[in-house]
Amino acid sequence: MATEFDKQAAYLDTQLGVGRSFDIVGRTLRIGTRRAKLWVVNGYAQDAMLERMLAAWMTVPSLQDVKTLQDFVERYVTACDSKVEQDMDKAVTAVFSGKTLLIIEGYGGGAVMEAKQFPLRSIEEPDTSKVLRGSHDGFVENIMKNAALLRRRIRSPQLTLEHLAVGGRSQTDVALCYMEGEADPQLVEELRRKLQAIDVRSVAMSQESIAESIAPRQWYNPFPKVRYTERPDVATACVMEGDVLVMVDNTPAVMILPTTLLRFSEEINDYYFPPLVGSYLQLVRLAVLLLTVFVTPLWYLLVKDPPRLHENLRFLLIQDEYYVPLIVQLLLVELIVDLLKLASLNTPNALSNSFSMLGALILGDFAVRSRWLVPEVLVYMAFVAIANYAQHSYEMGYASKLCRMALLVLIWALDWVGFALGVVGILVLVATTKPLVGKGYLYPLIPFDGKKLKALLHRRPISRDNT
Repeated sequence: MATEFDKQAAYLDTQLGVGRSFDIVGRTLRIGTRRAKLWVVNGYAQDAMLERMLAAWMTVPSLQDVKTLQDFVERYVTACDSKVEQDMDKAVTAVFSGKTLLIIEGYGGGAVMEAKQFPLRSIEEPDTSKVLRGSHDGFVENIMKNAALLRRRIRSPQLTLEHLAVGGRSQTDVALCYMEGEADPQLVEELRRKLQAIDVRSVAMSQESIAESIAPRQWYNPFPKVRYTERPDVATACVMEGDVLVMVDNTPAVMILPTTLLRFSEEINDYYFPPLVGSYLQLVRLAVLLLTVFVTPLWYLLVKDPPRLHENLRFLLIQDEYYVPLIVQLLLVELIVDLLKLASLNTPNALSNSFSMLGALILGDFAVRSRWLVPEVLVYMAFVAIANYAQHSYEMGYASKLCRMALLVLIWALDWVGFALGVVGILVLVATTKPLVGKGYLYPLIPFDGKKLKALLHRRPISRDNT
């Protein structure tokens, strides 16, 4: 007749997939005079620690003086993070997340032990966010390592890292990071509530799945509602300023909340240079963002009807003949730029630079010679393509691109009226963008906060008052 231990072991074997999945290890052993069983995912286990504990358990003569499983954990388990779990479904989830589970005959529940070691890449600097000076490390795909990189820089008891599990099937580990006393308690509570209320079976795409699950439904609005960083120094600075971080396991990208439009002009390089240089770089970045949206639509608007162009602006006119309408040329080059980006992403590293240059040269030269494109279009679009890289947020770059393309179409259809409607439409989109949490997308302009606005636009020297 099957005992309670046999039933529990059989249930856990079934739930964990022992015999069905080759990476699930179920080890039967005897501790003292009692039967026991241990489960671990092969590849997660820290072999040296498990072998040391197993060797110690094998030498235990008897467990007569050990009354509960908690007593056993306190006496014989050397793993620092260990606890007794009565809910076997939670214990199964813990095994899949890398922990080791042990049950012993005659004791209720199971001992869940932290004895895992994930395969990791090094914490090298992210390719898309480099600095001339400063630290050259970056977040990795392990949430514990990322938390350690953050804790290394903020050695304060006020730094709080809350653990949450998100997703019905995936049970993805999520950490809510903030400074107690600096972060807005209402914002933290709202974000915690939204994360706990996520009702999805899987968080397969990590941070993007979470952002989409808690974001307001505005599919038509291209402006990003979340800022991301893979740099520990950026995350540290944001936390110290009162922002909240959302770390997600299996991704190096950390979400920074709340998100406002003006915060996209900030970059870590601004803080590794003197205050005057940092302020200048930030203003240049804001100006370039506006130029990427309006430079090609304004040029197209001015040269669309040459006779009405002012004499002082005649240098903007196209000198050569062309057979393809300008609006088609501009939209075509927009698509070609994206095509080159996609091609470079999928090209092996050893060939990416040469193939990108070769593709740009061949396409550009052929298009001009065959009069598909005029040189002026290539010049303005080349400026826009290069200026987009001054914006470190890919999401904001593509939001600018979609607004620019919409402006071009409206100008083609309605001329100056279309330009005015497009500008008004962009302003309305920005004003109605709903961030995940926070006071608004245009804060500190709306609602107005002069102190915060000055701090955003002017890089101040570090002093005793604002350290």
